[in-house]
Amino acid sequence: MTSHTPLTELPDADAGTRGRLLQKGQQTKSAIVDAALGLATQIGLEGLSIGAVAEVMQMSKSGVFAHFGSREELQISVVREYHHRFELEVFYPAMQEVRGLPRLMALFANWMKRTSAEIDSGCLYISGAAEFDDRPGPVSDALSSSVKTWLSALHRCVVQAREAKHLSPDTDAKQMSFELHGLILALHYEARFLKTDKSLDRAKRGFEHILLRYGATLTMKV
Repeated sequence: MTSHTPLTELPDADAGTRGRLLQKGQQTKSAIVDAALGLATQIGLEGLSIGAVAEVMQMSKSGVFAHFGSREELQISVVREYHHRFELEVFYPAMQEVRGLPRLMALFANWMKRTSAEIDSGCLYISGAAEFDDRPGPVSDALSSSVKTWLSALHRCVVQAREAKHLSPDTDAKQMSFELHGLILALHYEARFLKTDKSLDRAKRGFEHILLRYGATLTMKV
């Protein structure tokens, strides 16, 4: 009877083969997560299932299951990928700006741009919160952790703007961060759900008003 040697126990001569197989497996997993993320923006994280993703990928359920092991792990992987893309589009480009108000403005401008693009597809942070706010567990934890990480970065930028004297010295950084977050939530709700006209323009003006109330000393450009 022929025995099968586990991939991790292939001899050194097969190291190249092992590497190619591992790379192919990672590429397949990334493709599954990409497809699952696209599906989740349409039907929500709760509607995501191994079977639904397998159908989109034209794979067997067992093939998808082999990469994640459970529906829950698939959902968590989608949350992590969404957060990664959010950072790439919103956070990291803003970090190239001068610390202080220029960076904060860039951060918010990038956030607005992404929110505008998600008016049709939906924001996983927002839809996920509605689905899992009363359902504790690993998926809810992954969502809240991602949002808290982002809001912590936003708060840090506000603090830096205050320290750079681009905002009033008595600026309450937590309060300002709360208001900026609220503005984005209002934009998403008004534009996506209520289809309110000129919601984006109102959000931009709202940001200007917030900056002025906190004593911004640089020209506003969003």
